[in-house]
Amino acid sequence: MNRKNGIIIGIILAMAVGGAFVYRSTHVKGGAGEHAETKEAGHTDEKGGHEEGKHEGEKEGHEGHDEHGEEGTIKMTAEVQKQNGVAVAPAQKQRLAGAISATGKVEANADRIAHVSPRISGKIVSVRASLGDGVAAGQPLVTLDSVELGEALNRYHQSKTRLALAQSNMDRIKALVEKKIAARKDILQAETDYKMAQTELHTDEERLSLYGVSTSDLGKANHRKPLLPVRSPIGGIITEKHAIVGELADPSKSLYTVADLSSVWVMVDINEKDLVKIHRGQTAAVTVSAFPDLKLKGRITYIADLVDESTRTVKARVEVANPGRKLKPEMFATIELTLAADAPPVLAVPEDALQDLDGKKVLFIAEKDSEFAARPVQTGRAAGGLVEIVSGLKEGENYAVKGSFILKSEIKKGEMTDEHGHGK
Repeated sequence: MNRKNGIIIGIILAMAVGGAFVYRSTHVKGGAGEHAETKEAGHTDEKGGHEEGKHEGEKEGHEGHDEHGEEGTIKMTAEVQKQNGVAVAPAQKQRLAGAISATGKVEANADRIAHVSPRISGKIVSVRASLGDGVAAGQPLVTLDSVELGEALNRYHQSKTRLALAQSNMDRIKALVEKKIAARKDILQAETDYKMAQTELHTDEERLSLYGVSTSDLGKANHRKPLLPVRSPIGGIITEKHAIVGELADPSKSLYTVADLSSVWVMVDINEKDLVKIHRGQTAAVTVSAFPDLKLKGRITYIADLVDESTRTVKARVEVANPGRKLKPEMFATIELTLAADAPPVLAVPEDALQDLDGKKVLFIAEKDSEFAARPVQTGRAAGGLVEIVSGLKEGENYAVKGSFILKSEIKKGEMTDEHGHGK
């Protein structure tokens, strides 16, 4: 009986423990499931909310982009275009004038250079001009003490005295002939002597004038020791000076070099293949790096007859007026020779209409009355302020012929605004 009761009690205890275990397992599993379901639901909600926010942000971004217009376009009313100087014109074909460019060097005009030296030898006693001075034609530059000048002056004074004596003798004989005291042949001899003395005096005056001394200067000397002035034959600038007080000067030695720089030469090298396109008298535009905005007009005055064997070029000379003496000898210069526009017409636009945008050449095409689009184009040759458009533009299309820089600035401004908005 006791054994039977023990078995029953054991079975009851086993059933109790098993029920508790089942209850705990079911409870824990149900909690985990609820948590998983809650976590899954939260993940779904979070994802849904994220996706919704993302779509809304994209929507707002698209709305802002539409507000600025499409990329590379700008809207501008006709009134604003007028205020900013934007002008529209249809694209058309034009003849482009050709051009030849060449480099060279500025030289003094050799036809306007003078080397100043005395006509006779002498010692320099004074120097009146220095390097770089501007001088006028006939202005004394140095004075010389010359022995040869003294000898010429002595001959002049002797001739002057002989002429006076011949004049007096002729007058006396005329009076005697009138009184029939002297024969008529005597007056003929007196007149001959007078004319010879007059000729000798004239020769001595010409010699002094050749030396650089005039009879009017001799009258003002008041018997002082005469000095020989050496004068500049032309007006210009002193580019060289060799005159030093105390040195001897003679006709073989140049004391000064005077250059008239109001006109200069530009010596350039023309390619052999371009000789057929140039001729004497042809106009040329000259520029130098020192004054890039200065463009001077000149003309070809000389074309050499020999071709340089090494460079296959020919020397040409362009004579240029030089106001203000801005072109100076030894400067490097560039010349541009404009050729006749004999080629077929091509589609061309003014240089100012083209702009650089993102590394490309663009034109602003007027798609509507108040809307412009930046369109990349391919350019060809340029001449006379016009640029050939090889591709990207059709004849008759309206484009901004003026004010393209303003349109470019507006596009850049819009890009900066968009970047700032995205960053924010």
